[in-house]
Amino acid sequence: MSGTHTGSVASPFKQPKAVFAVALACVVSFMGIGLVDPILPAISHQLHASPSEVTLLFTSYLVVTAVAMLITNWVSSRLGAKKTLIAGLILIVVFSALAGASPSISGIIGFRAGWGVGNALFIATSLAVIVASASGGFAGAIVLYETALGVGIAIGPLVGGTLGEISWRGPFFGVSALMTIALIATVVLVEPTPKPAHKTSLSAPLRALRHRGLLTMSLTALCYNWGFFTVLGYAPFPMNLSPIKLGLVFTGWGILVALFAVFGAPRLQATFGIAKTMYANLAAFAVVVVVIATWPTDRAVLIPAVIVSGIFIGVNNTITTQAVMTVSPVEKPVASAGYGFVRFIGGGLAPYVAGRLVLATNIHVPFYIAAGAIALGIVILSTAQGLLTEAERVQAEQVSGTAPVNGTALANGTALADGTALADGTALADGTGPGAMVPVASNGVRRTADARVILAAIDSSPVATVVTQAAGRLAARGAGVVHLVHTQEDVTAGDAGTDGESREAARAVVRDQLDQLAARHVPAEGHVLLHALDHGTAGRMVADYANSIGASTVVIGASTHGGLPALMDDSASRELWRHTRSNILIVNADAPGVVEGIPADPEPAAQGA
Repeated sequence: MSGTHTGSVASPFKQPKAVFAVALACVVSFMGIGLVDPILPAISHQLHASPSEVTLLFTSYLVVTAVAMLITNWVSSRLGAKKTLIAGLILIVVFSALAGASPSISGIIGFRAGWGVGNALFIATSLAVIVASASGGFAGAIVLYETALGVGIAIGPLVGGTLGEISWRGPFFGVSALMTIALIATVVLVEPTPKPAHKTSLSAPLRALRHRGLLTMSLTALCYNWGFFTVLGYAPFPMNLSPIKLGLVFTGWGILVALFAVFGAPRLQATFGIAKTMYANLAAFAVVVVVIATWPTDRAVLIPAVIVSGIFIGVNNTITTQAVMTVSPVEKPVASAGYGFVRFIGGGLAPYVAGRLVLATNIHVPFYIAAGAIALGIVILSTAQGLLTEAERVQAEQVSGTAPVNGTALANGTALADGTALADGTALADGTGPGAMVPVASNGVRRTADARVILAAIDSSPVATVVTQAAGRLAARGAGVVHLVHTQEDVTAGDAGTDGESREAARAVVRDQLDQLAARHVPAEGHVLLHALDHGTAGRMVADYANSIGASTVVIGASTHGGLPALMDDSASRELWRHTRSNILIVNADAPGVVEGIPADPEPAAQGA
């Protein structure tokens, strides 16, 4: 299944070098979120700058990033993704080095603004370049991107604190050095990417915000980001800790952000739905910020509260982004740009306003205002209850049929190769939400009327052949029929979204496996399940389809890697286990008897579950 880890998944570590080059840059870019936190007090002390002046390091960076988001699609649609990515990397390398060499706080603030332009160009294209450069497993490339996101957020504060112990300039020079390596690797290893079929206008992101759902979700994110960056940008000052200790505090925060963004959010959304999860998460985050506001100088309260806030930040980042992509009627890159513009404005202004409020009032006020902003986000979100309900309906939509590619009315969603209709001639309507199904073809091999059904969940990697052949052998032994299912997962990772695998490419994956079964005289039909919004959704979609056709067995591929990516794969596999009523056969391509990914006769390399 493409873009999902329920089926056979190629290891993300079996990707072209180009993918790793961009992934390295992603790690460094995501490190930047918490990199400067540990050195804020040191910069304030050594450059004789007030905390409100130092918080402008966040404001200049994020506000400029927000405005630059409006031009990223315009630039990339004219230069192509690779050139846009390189331009962003060059700006980050140059301006991070200049910030480290600057003798004044005003100079650092200005150079951080230039860094923000580079960051916007990088954010807009890094996911697209990874997807375009991936081979041997589209899903693995997305896992690698998400892994880079988690690692970058988690280790950024630790790197910042460690280098900050040497000098406050260290983190800036460190970013410049690492991004230089990533830049060289990108120039050398990444193949030129084709320009988009059409050029995006400068006004496209702003016009997209006319859509009520996208605007509402973006304003909710602005309010939430106000609270988020008030905590991130100003909480280090009352902690009164050394750079390394501050680094450790925010590393704990970053680990929780990463874990709950990648693992916690999908589970909560699957269990409670979008609306309930967002309301509860924002309310809990507001409570934590009230705790910080009440005891901002008590480190025994402040430090645990800041660390715990990472839970709610991680959940919100993932669920809000996916909700935005669900309700938005425009292309993902355009929706991402409009959404990013609005939310980064809130994140950029909050730290500076916090610093000014402390000077005008006291240290409690900015945090209380931050909690109020989060509460306002809940109010704004409540005005779109109908949209949230629709998004939940779309995300929870069970497998439905689509109009077959040849226009013939079919019984079970299968478009036959010869264009004829199946038994009862059921007409199917085109679906657009998750679970909607595009029938591909039948391989034309006759099947018995009461043939038992074997479902093979395939992706675009070489492991798909192993899964297909194992399913074919099971079907051949019991006069069965194979349903080949390929899930087209929407490409939404972290805070980014891009156009993913095309529908025709997904069909081609299924057709190739249908041909292999036809050569073995095994009856089979193929389907593409559309718009899986995350790994867990893909697993549920396959389970739902297996249940709807009464599949006796679901054949999937074993994960061929371990560690964090394997846990991501498990989010889909777990949902398949939870929801299917079928037996599950796990095919291990690395098991003895498998030669170059093909099971040796007479037995498939499989382990039952």
